[in-house]
Amino acid sequence: MKLLCRLLSGLLLAWMPSALWAQSWPTKPVRMIIAFPPGGPTDLVSRVLAQRLSEQLGQQVIVDNKPGAGGNIAAEMAAKAVPDGYTIFYNTSAIVIGPALYGKVNYDTLKDFAPVLLTASVPMVLVVNPQLPARSLKEFLDLAKSRSGALNYSSSGTGTITHLASAMMSTQTGIQTQHIPYKGSAPGLVDLASGQTQFMIDTINTVLPYVRDNRLRGLAVTSSKRSPLLPDLPTLAEAGITGFEAAAWQGIVVPTGTPAEIIQKLNAEVNKALAHPDIRSRLAAQGADILGGTPAEYAAYLRTEMPRWAKAVKDSGAKAE
Repeated sequence: MKLLCRLLSGLLLAWMPSALWAQSWPTKPVRMIIAFPPGGPTDLVSRVLAQRLSEQLGQQVIVDNKPGAGGNIAAEMAAKAVPDGYTIFYNTSAIVIGPALYGKVNYDTLKDFAPVLLTASVPMVLVVNPQLPARSLKEFLDLAKSRSGALNYSSSGTGTITHLASAMMSTQTGIQTQHIPYKGSAPGLVDLASGQTQFMIDTINTVLPYVRDNRLRGLAVTSSKRSPLLPDLPTLAEAGITGFEAAAWQGIVVPTGTPAEIIQKLNAEVNKALAHPDIRSRLAAQGADILGGTPAEYAAYLRTEMPRWAKAVKDSGAKAE
């Protein structure tokens, strides 16, 4: 009898119109996969959203951290998940960097994921060791040119956005610099503050404590506009690097095949969460620029970002196995 009931339930679900799925979704907890460990900038933003979504949906949104392989472990897991709306992937730019960096990955960013929306963008900051005789971007570039190849920069790892942003800046300005990869931002910033390296581009919420207590000097932000957290710092574009923009953006995708009605409902709920005053206040305190939007807008953004970061990886010479 139990087996018969299960079979009948399966047949009912198979024939149930997807619109009805969306009306009832979710009826159980939703798993939100994160490609990075707890405590990092992506994890912090995702948990703020997960908490609010749990309240709105009436079902718990459980953050599931799956770090490793530059985000590829989490991406592959999300791509292969059942497309029923109960697995969502809180992703970063790693899903457009990974395929170019690793050469072969077990997912296709544009085919295996259905975009839901961009959630936030975290500006990055060019910071230098305070002993470096440069108090502006121009002075820094002049110094780097006079000491060609002598300035080293920290990154949170080969092929990460912190590596590629510095490589892009070096290429665009014609300076010769040396990359020193670390296993995460924390050790890279520690060595930068001690003078082992000379500069780094990292997320504002990561470098802010170092800038505020003068362990590091901020020169410019890499976003298209100034950050309220460091309002005196110009953008790289304002400081003279025309057209330069790089930020650690984040978004939500689901496995391809997820019913469109569920995608639309999830999109509406996340946009609602992003508009909540408490969420806006908490994310702003982390330096995040709140975005939101439609699935189509995120799809178009991904198609633009794929070739841009593929070029950045190629120009940097970065390669990971």
